[in-house]
Amino acid sequence: MRTTLVAALGLDRAIGKDGDLLWHLPEDLKRFKALTTGHTIIMGRRTYESLPKGALPNRRNVVISRSLPSLPDAEVYPSLAAAYEQLEREGVAEAFVIGGGELYAATLPHCQAMHLTIVEARFPEADTFFPEWRSEDWVELSRTSYPQDERNPYPTYVLQLERRAAE
Repeated sequence: MRTTLVAALGLDRAIGKDGDLLWHLPEDLKRFKALTTGHTIIMGRRTYESLPKGALPNRRNVVISRSLPSLPDAEVYPSLAAAYEQLEREGVAEAFVIGGGELYAATLPHCQAMHLTIVEARFPEADTFFPEWRSEDWVELSRTSYPQDERNPYPTYVLQLERRAAE
């Protein structure tokens, strides 16, 4: 199964504070919806709890949690390994990991691709961060810039990265 990380992060790798995002970027949310709709998304418990309306519609929502026994609108697995085992058994071709910080750190060494929105600002108040990655391990497939506008308070650029093949 192909694993793709999807994240928005500041220049300092900040992704959140107190279980919430640090920004509101409607255009990036549209891109996220277009990318993940119809697919399996994997998230940690705190990311699930931060969703204002629960599970994201038109996606298979998988939550990794050692403390939640079940959810009415999502599948719960006690570990990432258990979720992967089930998804692979079902023949799921690709899963998108959507957060949070601990889950990104656990999946980064094994994922094949990343879609990263880089918010061109720093967020010193952040308490959650995307893990560091070695740029030499990745091939940049595309980079698209989006200017700040009346609805999107920060300029951003979106990177599509593919893991470099082992030599």
